[in-house]
Amino acid sequence: MYKIYSVSDIFKVPPESFGDDLEEVALKELSKRYESTIDKDMGIILAVFNVKNVSDGMLYPNDPATHHGVEFEVLTYMPHPDEIVAGEVSELAEFGAFVKIGPIDGLVHVSQIANEFLSFDRKVPAFVSKKSGISLKKGDFVYAKISTVSLKNTIKDSKIALTMRPEGLGKPEWVSATTQGYKKFVPRGGSGRSKQQR
Repeated sequence: MYKIYSVSDIFKVPPESFGDDLEEVALKELSKRYESTIDKDMGIILAVFNVKNVSDGMLYPNDPATHHGVEFEVLTYMPHPDEIVAGEVSELAEFGAFVKIGPIDGLVHVSQIANEFLSFDRKVPAFVSKKSGISLKKGDFVYAKISTVSLKNTIKDSKIALTMRPEGLGKPEWVSATTQGYKKFVPRGGSGRSKQQR
């Protein structure tokens, strides 16, 4: 879930920036400090904007920079268990598919891709069902549900587990076929033709 928070903090203006616009310096310094970081209460901080109310500078011993109070807003993303998300398959591995949801990738374990067995075809590469013919490959757009969230100190170390097994999730064409009551399958030992069964 995306949210906007109001934040107050102090930033430093180095001597080489004394003649620059204070709000522009603040935006630059605060962006370096906050963007792509994780706050345990707010989530992943994506952007700093709307810098305002920059206070007069304070000087401290042995520090040539001026220190200013400032107010600003941040755009954040906080994933929550049971939240339905949409994203693109960014990578495939034998154990599952990574899906890009906002600023982070979530993992759909192979057992959570669909309510049927899928095997990993390295040549394509894709996950494929011999039963229904459905497949999942890199670049596919999918709907998924967040199962668990483990936010650490960095985005790289954080982990999100996803599932696409509940009805209505997965690739849009899977959802359409389910809601229309159709099931595509390839008969055992058949010619490889597909049939539609209502």
